[in-house]
Amino acid sequence: MPPPDQAVIARRAAIAAALRAIVPDGVIDEPTVLKAYESDGLTAYRQPPMLAVLPETTAQVAAILRYCQAEGVKVVPRGSGTSLSGGALPLADAVLLGMAKFNRVLEVDYDDRFAVVQPGVTNLAVTQAVEAAGFYYAPDPSSQIACSIGGNVAENSGGVHCLKYGLTTNNVLGVELVMMDGEIVRLGSRHLDPAGLDLLGLVVGSEGLLGVVTEVTVRILPKPQTAKALLLGFSTVEGAGACVAGVIAAGIIPAGMEMMDRPAIHAAEAFVRVGYPLDVDALLIVELDGPAAECDHLAAEVEAIATANGAVSCRVSTSEAERLAFWAGRKAAFPAVSRIAPDYYCMDGTIPRRRLPDVLTRISELAVQHELGVANVFHAGDGNLHPLILYDANQPGQLERAEAFGEDILRLCVEVGGVLTGEHGVGVEKRDLMPLMFNETDLAHQQRVKCAFDPDLLLNPGKVFPTLHRCAELGRMHVHGGATRFPDIPRF
Repeated sequence: MPPPDQAVIARRAAIAAALRAIVPDGVIDEPTVLKAYESDGLTAYRQPPMLAVLPETTAQVAAILRYCQAEGVKVVPRGSGTSLSGGALPLADAVLLGMAKFNRVLEVDYDDRFAVVQPGVTNLAVTQAVEAAGFYYAPDPSSQIACSIGGNVAENSGGVHCLKYGLTTNNVLGVELVMMDGEIVRLGSRHLDPAGLDLLGLVVGSEGLLGVVTEVTVRILPKPQTAKALLLGFSTVEGAGACVAGVIAAGIIPAGMEMMDRPAIHAAEAFVRVGYPLDVDALLIVELDGPAAECDHLAAEVEAIATANGAVSCRVSTSEAERLAFWAGRKAAFPAVSRIAPDYYCMDGTIPRRRLPDVLTRISELAVQHELGVANVFHAGDGNLHPLILYDANQPGQLERAEAFGEDILRLCVEVGGVLTGEHGVGVEKRDLMPLMFNETDLAHQQRVKCAFDPDLLLNPGKVFPTLHRCAELGRMHVHGGATRFPDIPRF
């Protein structure tokens, strides 16, 4: 991380007093209380913030950012802190801007199918606010009971239903954004495809580098007439991977298609006891939704494809309660793994679906090489892997081995034609691996976008970019022999 600015730290008391003038009851400066903010979901990395401030209004957020820019104080925005890439990791010389008090659903429009919510509203709360009218919010990360919509926007979160219904970026219509200089802007609208540049698409997934979201307009969908889930067991991971490819090749787009390997299956079943088969090496959960006749037809098609690829067991949900039970184990897989190891490191990379068997075999080989366990849980339909590396932080050297193992997994993802992240973001975790995917010119252009929004580089510094250039460096012109390139082009 960037070395702390000792001159800013020396002004800590004055900064706290100035922030209290903006948010009288929302500034935290006691060291023992600040420890609650020292990490996000990537708990391997910890750093208490200099201060934390918890605003309640957009005007307060604007005033805080305006003050911090004028005083050269860094700001780290934070939602619920469930980020698994260190995206909300604090800095010793920065103000942590907690958005938890922005927790209201402001408006629901069923005719135009949208809801306006504050960024601190949890993902699941959006569905709970509209389900009585037969609607729901499609993106559903496993942490949906806790993760906030603002954090979902920052990381472009997905979930088990992203295969058919898309990630956060496909379900957000507009945001209210506060810039670092305190300007309040609105991007997008309450309908599809507003005029102008797609700045909304730029902000979703920007990991808190460009501005602070204070309001989000999300798309809500009518609940499907029928939803049916299939629980498919395979004696080999290769068979399950071939089934995934076969389903997609047949033109079937399930609402969700998830895979777990043997260690994850056993951990999840011991945790929630929903009847997962324990004599298989891979388990697929395939959900189909829509009209009842369509679901029945597609369920038969999927079962036939699974059987042709070596499925040894098949259960089709016969009730809503059973369907939810199938998913309960998958959504509890991460905490369930804590039953078999003191600590786990959750990775996030995406690969072409056809490479699933090869990559899973290679991950098993890497586990032997690094002398650590691994449980695989992932969104099979779009190739988004979540290997859970098992280790014990109390054993010297195991965290370092887990980090090296994770780096090898991400390198493998890129090597087979995939990418470093599917939904967790880059944050701190993958920052130094960005050159695997992007050359120096690519990264410089991305940083120019950062400079356009935050010219003083005060928002969430130390994240995403392995080397952060000053904006003046990125904007300088090359002069040779007293002349610039293309001297006939007007420059402003």
